[in-house]
Amino acid sequence: MLDKPSSKNTAPSKKLSDLLDQFGAALAANDIEKAVDCFQDDCYWRDLVTFTWNIKTMEGRDQVRDMLKSQLSNTRPSHFAIAKGEDATESGELIEGWISFETEVARGFGHVRLKDGKIWTLLTTMAELKGHEEPAGFARPMGARHGSGKNRPTWKEEREREAAELGFKTQPYTVIIGGGQGGIALGARLRQLGVPTIIIEKNERAGDSWRKRYKSLCLHDPVWYDHLPYIDFPKNWPVFSPKDKIGDWLEMY
Repeated sequence: MLDKPSSKNTAPSKKLSDLLDQFGAALAANDIEKAVDCFQDDCYWRDLVTFTWNIKTMEGRDQVRDMLKSQLSNTRPSHFAIAKGEDATESGELIEGWISFETEVARGFGHVRLKDGKIWTLLTTMAELKGHEEPAGFARPMGARHGSGKNRPTWKEEREREAAELGFKTQPYTVIIGGGQGGIALGARLRQLGVPTIIIEKNERAGDSWRKRYKSLCLHDPVWYDHLPYIDFPKNWPVFSPKDKIGDWLEMY
């Protein structure tokens, strides 16, 4: 027989879930004052694109109220919940957890901290635009092409043609300035969304922004915090991987 989850483990999740239900209902009803009442007086709301289409921090109830008055009717948020597979945790006077939600045009992910039953800090980030989901997981391309096709180009031939024509015969929709890890990761995201993109880098090779720095440079964060989209760093890599190793990885990527 499986043990029942203890009330100690479920209580934080229940408290957070109840607050998210209250917050979501206020937003759905366009009741800005009830939504603002879900926040502490000294609250912070950090939004990455989802509500403001910008990178913006609202500090205090007044700024939260002003943002909602400006953006709520256009954003139409819904489905606030604890993120799938996650549980809220409680430490001292704080309850925190990862959350998921939606807006009219996007799906979002975020993090919240509660103090005395109200939102103290809130992070909302856009995860994907509805109708423009990445072809990953079970939505990935089939790849195989069955049937006759004597002159059908291979993947390699198609890739070489794309590299030869992009920026010459075919113009990109997007130009990314700088081919460090940020520019390369953004290019990978846009590629998966079918957005023709060129990355401009002043160095000769991808990864040179790491290789050409001081000899002792390595990752400042553990390697498992630094994965790029789609391809994780190998599980046997050093926790703080050295610069040339990172540079070669970026070139491969």
